[in-house]
Amino acid sequence: MKKTHPIPNSIGALYRAVLACCALAVVNSATAEPAWMNTTLSPDERAHLLERELTMDERFSLVHSPMSLDMGPFQRPQGAPFTAGYVAGIARLGIPALAQSDASLGVVNPLGLRPGDHATAMPSGQALAATWNPALARAAGAAIGQESHAKGFNVLLAGGANLARDPRGGRNFEYLSEDPWLTGVMAGASIAGVQSAHVVSTVKHFALNNYEISRNTYNAVIADAPFRESDGLAFQLAIERGQPGSVMCAYNVVNGAQACHSEYLLGKVLKGDWGYKGWVMSDWGAVKSVDAAKVLDHQSGEQLDKQVWFGAPLRDAVASGAVSKERISDMVTRVLRSMFANGLFDHPAGPAPIDLAAHGAVAQRVAAEGIVLLRNQDKLLPLSPTLKRIAVIGGNASMGVLSGGGSSQVTPAGAQYVVNLGGNRPMDQFFRRAVWFGPGPLEAIRTLADKTEVVFDDGRYPAAAAELARNADVAIVFGTQWNGENEDTPDISLPQGQDALIAAVAAANPRTVVVLETGNAVAMPWLEQTAAVLESWYPGQHGAAAIADVLFGRVNPSGRLPVSFPVSESQLPRPQLPGFGLPPDSSYEIQFPEGSDVGYRWFARTGAKPLFAFGHGLSYTSFAMSDLKVKGGKTLMVSFTVKNTGERTGAHVPQVYLRSAAGKPLTRLIGFDKVELAPGEQKRISLAADPRLLANFDSVAHGWRIAAGEYAVSVSTDAADTGLTGSAKVTTQLLKP
Repeated sequence: MKKTHPIPNSIGALYRAVLACCALAVVNSATAEPAWMNTTLSPDERAHLLERELTMDERFSLVHSPMSLDMGPFQRPQGAPFTAGYVAGIARLGIPALAQSDASLGVVNPLGLRPGDHATAMPSGQALAATWNPALARAAGAAIGQESHAKGFNVLLAGGANLARDPRGGRNFEYLSEDPWLTGVMAGASIAGVQSAHVVSTVKHFALNNYEISRNTYNAVIADAPFRESDGLAFQLAIERGQPGSVMCAYNVVNGAQACHSEYLLGKVLKGDWGYKGWVMSDWGAVKSVDAAKVLDHQSGEQLDKQVWFGAPLRDAVASGAVSKERISDMVTRVLRSMFANGLFDHPAGPAPIDLAAHGAVAQRVAAEGIVLLRNQDKLLPLSPTLKRIAVIGGNASMGVLSGGGSSQVTPAGAQYVVNLGGNRPMDQFFRRAVWFGPGPLEAIRTLADKTEVVFDDGRYPAAAAELARNADVAIVFGTQWNGENEDTPDISLPQGQDALIAAVAAANPRTVVVLETGNAVAMPWLEQTAAVLESWYPGQHGAAAIADVLFGRVNPSGRLPVSFPVSESQLPRPQLPGFGLPPDSSYEIQFPEGSDVGYRWFARTGAKPLFAFGHGLSYTSFAMSDLKVKGGKTLMVSFTVKNTGERTGAHVPQVYLRSAAGKPLTRLIGFDKVELAPGEQKRISLAADPRLLANFDSVAHGWRIAAGEYAVSVSTDAADTGLTGSAKVTTQLLKP
């Protein structure tokens, strides 16, 4: 208990008098408080009151900003931290600076330029989506937001919501899934978690930033309806559910217009149809001219553009009447509104304690829940404690677990192993760094297998690894695939001969377990020769412990695939990687023959069978679903019972798919839940479908059209599973866009 000391009477009287004067001063100060600091007013009212007080110079200062680094062409503003971006505050009006940090996997310390500043490194976006757990997504977002706030950052460049249209996309690991409903729900929850800490979150990169090769110049060509039913719907749901303070537009061209200049994306869809009230910031270096100011609110990372378009050129455009003063006021008001809505004025960011242990526990839970058990022949997993010898092979398992590269790279406390991959482009020193977070899975496995001999081979020579595996009860091979920003992978194989390594080990020991650390779906030519396969994605700083917990059954796997795993590239809508082999920044079109049928919908449309279906994932227990009830009307209400029929406590993820709409066959996820059950326990689940998931977008009528008729659904374990089936009639409707 903390000791207290009495205040002497004479000093106490003086102390009380000082307190009384201070209290009077506070009252007097309160009566003179600026009108926009009245917290009973709405964010809109407060923003409009404050915006009127700004000079034109102050307005212009809020619509462009630099990358806050001292390296090469970058100059850090005076007093600003080393970080992604910085907008100076306006002291005379009490407007705080906007200190912007990457990203959705943790608070980034770019290139370690803030010495000793560590943050919790969360698992990748696809690992988070693989949990199918919105509450956990919100908890992870809240942890990142709290760390951001405590480090003095009040804008987090988080919220990746692009659909994973291609398993070769280099930045898919930052995003979530191939499905708009799963992506929208999980992104919205994560964004809401970040902003619960009084930090503005973005949602990004709007839109169709599905590839990294020539990301500034490729032209994504897609019609209005399929866009709104796919990537557009993912963003719309994320915005509705998370209310992000800012939207970050993408580098690429969409239907002939740069995304950050697009009247269609930013004007008609985002601010028009969706009524978005926050501000649109550019991605760093994505502004090509002052014309962007017609729909874009803020030029970010201005040194990466050819010039500061929202500086002198924008002033000239206002002076000539090409851009109105009212438009400048709107740009600024949108920024201020989001600052008020998220408490940046009322709860300023600044130094505060960070509960790294609690946040680390969240990271480990995400990693464990996100691990997907893809295969488990003869129930080899969980590993038995009676094993005498385990061979661990490859994947740098003695060092750590792999993370994805680029602007999302977090620097946690503890051991890190960095391999600079080199490159010829200006940002390669920043982007092309493969980082492993220690400790490694080898150490974690040895900790849990304390009575078992655990031997290791680095996997450089398949023959040596196979010989080690031959003399072990079980062989565990780690396969890794590094992905990073600004590049895609040419195919879906495991690089550097790892497929041959796994095949050799599996041939020597049929009790081979493969643990994958990848940023995407990968091919598995060796699959049928292995006993078990775990997909752990990029599992974050506590990934090694999470992997070991699942291998030994301390955690029952409950992850489900957020993306389909194709057999090969021939099953993809674009078998050849767009832009591959072309010079950097080549201009070319990317057609989307799949339209809104992304991922598992493409497989359903073509009839091709994936290696593993979207939603697939095994458990160490078993579940049964029964008693399906489907009610119709303006939408579908689906209810059913889930029971744990096995011998272990575990979590199940029942998935509801629309299988036909008014007689038209299709496959579309319209709902899911995650429920943990003890052996023999059962629960009743009820889900209501968002009506837009039953509809097609009608561009002529400008709305979501639901045709009247019978709508069939299944409650399934994955997109390819028939499951329980039922149907009900739905009435015709035209919903607002």
